[in-house]
Amino acid sequence: MSTTHSTAAPHTAVRDEEDIGKVTATPAALALIAELTAEYGPIMFHQSGGCCDGSSPMCYPQGEFLLADHDVRLGEIGGAPFYIGGAQYEAWKHTDLIIDVVPGRGGMFSLDNGREKRFLTRSSVCIVPPVQ
Repeated sequence: MSTTHSTAAPHTAVRDEEDIGKVTATPAALALIAELTAEYGPIMFHQSGGCCDGSSPMCYPQGEFLLADHDVRLGEIGGAPFYIGGAQYEAWKHTDLIIDVVPGRGGMFSLDNGREKRFLTRSSVCIVPPVQ
């Protein structure tokens, strides 16, 4: 797992009503989502398992990132759909993602770039029921 991910979740996460339970956002993330939506219109997120920028949640205007057949929709945060690459989902399927904001630069192609704050994925391992 990349160093941008943490099992610690020091911030309270907020769930949207339509959230399916696999992704939440902190109040700071929801504020940045609102800021980006006001500037760019509807946005979306994609979390991949790549290196460099690909290990951070990337934010795009809706419709400007082509989803693959294997991408999985985890839910919505701040009204923005959140997807994860299929291979990464398999590795993290027992993990809830908590999207937060920290100081720094966003991914090169992500809408949070150039704001001196960026999205960050934190994680919380879900309890997996025993196989019976």
